[in-house]
Amino acid sequence: MNKVLLSAVFTFLLSMAAFSQVSQETVEYDKHKHTAFKMEYDYPPEVVQNALVQRMEQLGYRGKEEKGILNRDKGFVVHKGAFVTEVNEKSMDYIFKIDPRTKKDKTGSVIHMVILKDGTNAASTFTDDEVERVRSFLTRLAPEVESTNLEMQIKGQEEGVVKSEKKFKTLQADSLSLENKIRDLHMQLEKIIRDQEFQQKDIENRKKLLDEMKGKRKVTQ
Repeated sequence: MNKVLLSAVFTFLLSMAAFSQVSQETVEYDKHKHTAFKMEYDYPPEVVQNALVQRMEQLGYRGKEEKGILNRDKGFVVHKGAFVTEVNEKSMDYIFKIDPRTKKDKTGSVIHMVILKDGTNAASTFTDDEVERVRSFLTRLAPEVESTNLEMQIKGQEEGVVKSEKKFKTLQADSLSLENKIRDLHMQLEKIIRDQEFQQKDIENRKKLLDEMKGKRKVTQ
């Protein structure tokens, strides 16, 4: 078996493994149960979220996130009337929810993807080919997630370098300020020592003068 064929087989196996990671699961959105496509990623939710945002922005869409303490759909991001030709040629509502893989595992994520057409879940009407295209959409997001993770790490490291450099400059300024204070104190100390020496000589001179003046006293018989 030549190298080209081996590479093709390896790529196919990786593709099949990726597709096997995509499953279907029921989620609740807008007070209804919906079939959602599910996939897990070995990266934190914020990384997956950023990768998904970039992917949808490349298609010209910015989602609206459901918010509010009492909102049962909080966390879902909705892209209404979007054309995602990788999945389907029709305009549909693409709804995503990204969560930590588990409550204890914050390093992994799970994404749920709900697709609606005119308010009705489209998953049940999809052909096998369309289902595979949805799976392809989610699996092809994986390298983008990995790339986003690297870029976020680079950005974090750059921010760390900037922060460290800023702290170093602050320490340099503090060191220079302290050196100036030490120099000023040293100059003050030298002046004080000179003043002390002068004062000591002044005392000695005054005592000599005092003794000389006392020596001029007339002795009373």
